[in-house]
Amino acid sequence: MCSSSCPLTEKPAAYIWYKNREFLYEDWSPWYQELLSSEEAVTYSCAVKGYEDLRAPEVSVDSITETCFSVTYAKGRMCSSQQTSVDESCSITYPREIHIQRTPAEHRGFIRLTCNSSCFLTDPLISFVWYENRKPTLKEGKQIQVPSSHPDSLSCAIKGLEDVRSADVCGGDSCWSLNYVHSRICALQGSSVNISSKYSHPDYVQIQSKCWYKVKRNAEEEAEQLTEDADHVEYDDSMKNQHILRLKKLKRDDSAEYRFTFTTENEEVNQSDFPGVTLIVTELRVKMSPSAVVTEGQRVTLTCSTSCPLTDNTNYIWYLNSRPLTPRENQNKHLILDPVSREDAGSYSCAVKTNKDISSAPKTLTVQSITGTWTPAAAGVSAALLGLILLTVCWWRRKKSNSHKPSRHETLDDSHLYDEISPQPAEQDHHYPRLNSSEDEMDHLYSTIPPFEPTV
Repeated sequence: MCSSSCPLTEKPAAYIWYKNREFLYEDWSPWYQELLSSEEAVTYSCAVKGYEDLRAPEVSVDSITETCFSVTYAKGRMCSSQQTSVDESCSITYPREIHIQRTPAEHRGFIRLTCNSSCFLTDPLISFVWYENRKPTLKEGKQIQVPSSHPDSLSCAIKGLEDVRSADVCGGDSCWSLNYVHSRICALQGSSVNISSKYSHPDYVQIQSKCWYKVKRNAEEEAEQLTEDADHVEYDDSMKNQHILRLKKLKRDDSAEYRFTFTTENEEVNQSDFPGVTLIVTELRVKMSPSAVVTEGQRVTLTCSTSCPLTDNTNYIWYLNSRPLTPRENQNKHLILDPVSREDAGSYSCAVKTNKDISSAPKTLTVQSITGTWTPAAAGVSAALLGLILLTVCWWRRKKSNSHKPSRHETLDDSHLYDEISPQPAEQDHHYPRLNSSEDEMDHLYSTIPPFEPTV
């Protein structure tokens, strides 16, 4: 995530991401939206649009697991506690999840709350931040104690990593709390998605209404309250203390932040001071490496690419000229052609098994051989040209043959024919029979002409 060390006075117009110091993309969301590479030579950085000179320190990804990820910063100021010089590189391990553990406290009437991370953190200087009703407090430390009748919700985060915050928990038996099942969702354009919230409130409070807001990218625009629409927006309030926003037939314009709000008898519970769910709508694209034009015998990798990692576990389907390909072992998101042959040339597209009707735009793979380029179009042109040449040769042979044959409607007068021929020396007598050669003999004569061999 691209974040700053202090709160920005205005909402950025966009965030810009760089890969190996080159522009990668810009988007309104501060979250990085593409697949990460753990190759040591690959570095990432970001900046706020309009302040491109103030880029974040370059960082490379060392490892990513289900619970942690480790990175190395090119400059040590990001972890100055470990280095004596800011010019040296340094490595940090970050948790991917923070949660609160509740246990009984030593004193009666109190409970102990412990802020735990999904991975073991060894930095002794790590400190924690606590929140009440999503507002920062003065409480610090990995553990705190609160009365068991505490009416407010509490959450925590690691200082410096406030964007990775725990879910709300109640100090007492009931309190105001609101959590989202997913904080970020990546979904396909044209598909449907469920955005789920879980909430709690004191028993004495009655909820009057519940609704969702779509937060615009432009900070100057007000949040849009979503109303139910059978074709696009649905509310599901069938489960206790849970509310689901279902968006159907997703469009690129649906990429936004969504927040849940409920209203009591006396007031609306406003959650605008805490992030909601960021939805990114992406399309499928086929990428070819090293390129879309290759030479026979090369290794070619086709990737079914999205602008963000899809939230659900995804299986892919590949198509060649609109026909599904037989799955190859260990080739799912990536289709590897090694070695590539002329038979692999064609138009490729991909889809997700759970949404077969949503496929990528087709992309053509051209395979070159020693004699030239081979594509399905080239193959069709070659076959048509060969057929045309053969038809031309046959027509030429027939025309040549017919030019030496008498008409079916004419009768030759042999005596008149011979009268017009002057006497020839005896050694030339063998030419005369050729004037009266039969049709079969004539065909045999022209059949000795070797056929024309076309070259392609």
